[in-house]
Amino acid sequence: MNIGLEIYSPVHQITNKLFDEQGLSVFIKRDDLIHPLISGNKWRKLKYILKRASAENKKHLVTFGGAYSNHLLATAAAAAKFGFKSTGIVRGEQITNDTLFLCNLHGMKLIFVDRESYRHKEELFDKYFGIDADAFFVDEGGASFEGAKGCAELVDELTESYDHIFCACGTGTTAAGIINGLQTHQLTTQFNAIPVFKNGEFMRDEINQYLLRPTNYNLYTDYHFGGYAKINDKLTGFIKTFVTDTGILIEPVYTGKMLYAIYDLAAKSHFKSGSKILAIHTGGLIGLLGMKDKFQL
Repeated sequence: MNIGLEIYSPVHQITNKLFDEQGLSVFIKRDDLIHPLISGNKWRKLKYILKRASAENKKHLVTFGGAYSNHLLATAAAAAKFGFKSTGIVRGEQITNDTLFLCNLHGMKLIFVDRESYRHKEELFDKYFGIDADAFFVDEGGASFEGAKGCAELVDELTESYDHIFCACGTGTTAAGIINGLQTHQLTTQFNAIPVFKNGEFMRDEINQYLLRPTNYNLYTDYHFGGYAKINDKLTGFIKTFVTDTGILIEPVYTGKMLYAIYDLAAKSHFKSGSKILAIHTGGLIGLLGMKDKFQL
């Protein structure tokens, strides 16, 4: 099976009076344009997972996520595209929403489990698919060494050097992959991670487990807005202004928080004048549909 997909992820400059005043050049890598549904870091993380599944002659992808999980949808779409069956084990009570509708439309079977059972993913896999020789375990969010390997390829695509790279963090896989890519290319770029969870210092361990070798990077833990998928009027107002000013659609769970951090740090004169900064758009825009009631438009 040929697991390949054309990568289209251009880099666009973001112009803003704040950046001009601070002497900054800010860019965004548009991984959201890679694919409508297998978007952003989701494709990068799934690429080598699917290759491994194919190499092991597995035909059934079994993965995990919440009811609004971009990863569930990306896995469903990738499974349909590359000829796999797919099952999503969903955390929480059975509901219907736009994300799960699209998962179903791509052929994904959904199994809803209570939150305590969901904590034990390996046990759930064994319970439902332990005797299924075709089944292949895909961890929540694509967290894996294969996922980090795919994300490292982002650095291969860069045609310019940057002083800083910023990325939102959910599992740490994307961050670790980019750091590995920077190390492979022997770049001195400072990597900056924005955890989307409250008390996100634990994300350092999540990142470190996938690193090729130890390295220094920044972890900014004050931009979670209350926790995972938590937002407030300050964040939604920023997103509305950003989208209106740039024409680049972002969502509030990951990329919105990461970009807010860059603007906030710039306003606090955190960066040296003349710095070039690259933000990574990690896609997942379908998630906006589940949060539209939070925006006062």
